[in-house]
Amino acid sequence: TDSQVNQIKENLNIPTDKKIILYAPTWRDDEFYDTGSIKFTLKLELDKLKEAISDEYIVLVRTHYFISNNLDLTPYEGFAFDVSSYNDIAELYLISDMLITDYSSVFFDFANLKRPILYYTYDLDKYEGMLRGFYIDIHEEVPGPLLFTTEEVIDSIKNIDEINDKYKEKYDKFYETYCNVDDGNASKRIVEAVWKDNL
Repeated sequence: TDSQVNQIKENLNIPTDKKIILYAPTWRDDEFYDTGSIKFTLKLELDKLKEAISDEYIVLVRTHYFISNNLDLTPYEGFAFDVSSYNDIAELYLISDMLITDYSSVFFDFANLKRPILYYTYDLDKYEGMLRGFYIDIHEEVPGPLLFTTEEVIDSIKNIDEINDKYKEKYDKFYETYCNVDDGNASKRIVEAVWKDNL
């Protein structure tokens, strides 16, 4: 509900008059040095995003808890907010108008809302070939564009209506494949299937 959304925004102390982009990149296995220290840097260039879209949007940044302590968003105060330690990511989905991710499973959950998803896959070749690989065909199945530069991300945000139209058929297919049972009754069906004879 609107009141629930407003309460979450109030809890996060974020503006209520801007659209919200949730940026949730996946954990990468190569973000540790041999010494155990972290070499994480945010690859999405927030300075460029701020200049291009801050009149309409704010960005919530959700990184893995391993690296959240290494994230300094003070140069982007009022535009980018660190929500890495926020307990319930489902509430972040609820208040967000758009998701930017890469290979994280968050897009399976976010797709239930049927809101735009952009994929910032700047290291696609490396991730696909050297790191974890994928369980689905990222080139064919994901319901949004694969983007390789911050400039492409900005262009997609500015033209999000065209992106929605272009990926509507693919989004509908993705939703039917991965989200169609998430109708609020999944737990009920499991209970009935497992314990029906004992109820």
